[in-house]
Amino acid sequence: MLMIQINQIDMVWILTCSCLVLFMQAGFSCLEAGLIRAKNTINVVIKNTVDFAISVIGFAVIGFSVMFGESLGGFIGEPFSLATTDSPHIYLIFIFQAMFCATATTILSGAVAERMSFYGYCLVALFMVALVYPITGHWAWGGLLWPGTSNGWLAALGFHDFAGSTVVHSVGGWVALAAILHIGPRIGRFGDDHNAPIEPNNVTLTSLGVFLLWFGWLGFNGGSTLAASESVPLIITNTIVGGVFGIVSTLVITAARYGKPKALDILNGSLGGLVAVTASCDATVPWMSAIIGFVGGAI
Repeated sequence: MLMIQINQIDMVWILTCSCLVLFMQAGFSCLEAGLIRAKNTINVVIKNTVDFAISVIGFAVIGFSVMFGESLGGFIGEPFSLATTDSPHIYLIFIFQAMFCATATTILSGAVAERMSFYGYCLVALFMVALVYPITGHWAWGGLLWPGTSNGWLAALGFHDFAGSTVVHSVGGWVALAAILHIGPRIGRFGDDHNAPIEPNNVTLTSLGVFLLWFGWLGFNGGSTLAASESVPLIITNTIVGGVFGIVSTLVITAARYGKPKALDILNGSLGGLVAVTASCDATVPWMSAIIGFVGGAI
């Protein structure tokens, strides 16, 4: 394979952003732990810890090569061994993408909180990091490791997802949807004549989780340049603007609907704005990102 030379400043930037994305695991733990009943917080924390280990190991052994190997018909990468190379370029992409893989997996954790067994969750997480995320990731980002090589079929059609609105967040969301369609909602979650609605045990902890996710998101999007380039300031600006207008839209909607702002809706609306703007934060200017974030938050 072609050896790619890496500027040391670029290397430091990508590794720093990888650390920021890793910090999103703390954000997910706090977000989820605050939204559920206190008796189940330990289960959520241990799932978020173990799924990180599963993500790194599964992605290293199987997922990374499936995602970035030479494309077989645009649908899957040809397997290769990560252990047979000492290329800093390969390991740099691996560590950054392993953090993305862990993020996609952890989205599932929140969706099935309080109603999926620990070992069942581990099995689904392993399936996701070894096959689901790498295969769908190959479709859009398969040529990322070796520029100039063949891409996946989505990329060949001109599909653009800069940092993973679809490749990471939507994939995690679709797996989560499949799980909850099978499992069903938490008993009492939506309330009826016989059950009081489930209340979050700690909104303050949830808000901390949201801002930890914001912190990690700057590395998530900023590092996706794979270089400390001149486009990074605009990308980070668009990221923040998208999240802020996700807050604005949910603030307006909840105030109009309920007569007062609702904290959880606004916190989740900010994440909706961030998810929405992630795909195009490299290709827009702030006023466009404001519209994208506003719509994302509202949805």
